Amino acid sequence: MNARNPSSIPSSVPTAIVTGAARGIGRAISLRLAADGFKVVVNYSGNSAKAQEVVAAIHAEGGQAIAVQADVSKTEDVQRLFSTALDAFGTINAVVHSAGIMPLAPIAPESIEAFDRSIATNLRGAFLVLGHAGRHVAAGGRIVAISTSVIAKSFPQYGAYIASKAGVEGLVRVLANELRGRDITVNAVAPGPVATELFLEGKTEEQILQMANMVPLERLGQPDDIARVVSFLLSDDGAWVNAQVVRANGGFA
Repeated sequence: MNARNPSSIPSSVPTAIVTGAARGIGRAISLRLAADGFKVVVNYSGNSAKAQEVVAAIHAEGGQAIAVQADVSKTEDVQRLFSTALDAFGTINAVVHSAGIMPLAPIAPESIEAFDRSIATNLRGAFLVLGHAGRHVAAGGRIVAISTSVIAKSFPQYGAYIASKAGVEGLVRVLANELRGRDITVNAVAPGPVATELFLEGKTEEQILQMANMVPLERLGQPDDIARVVSFLLSDDGAWVNAQVVRANGGFA
């Protein structure tokens, strides 16, 4: 479904919704998809200023974009996100679910609040966004959810985050089967350590360096590294990739 060479999509300029698009990986994905020719719905939860910066950057390059506030864990917000996208652009051809949080806490009774927050945003949010995507994405479209390569590492204090993202990968595989007959691909992209605010928050310089050195390429990923993989999955070249988890991690896991 390359935006420059649309195939079975109803509009010559396809539309993509990107959740969690105000910062980090979501921001990079939004900018890349706009460069690929998509109209972009920039979703954000609370940081309106950052979301508007993404929209302005897309407009500055001649693209089309709008910002839509929605908490992905709330049913009514996700419904409004999709209805606003349809009202603005008429069709939805791709959904990239990038919104997520990463509270770190041990698996212990006193950590239940962190667990509940992780499940609400990362897993419930994915269920809601993927559910609406399955209902509204046009035939021949693409759905991508962002997971994580840390699932394979089982680091201490990542229990809630890993549990939520493992659930996301399960949802992706099931939805791919549920959408049989509509020529819609559903995949996950699992980054390794990426230099975003979400990853860097609460870590010491020593911890960051240690994580970078775990990657055979000996560096942290950059948001653009992940955006390029998502761009491929949304293009015609990615049309035969379905129900997969693409581990874009530099060899981290």
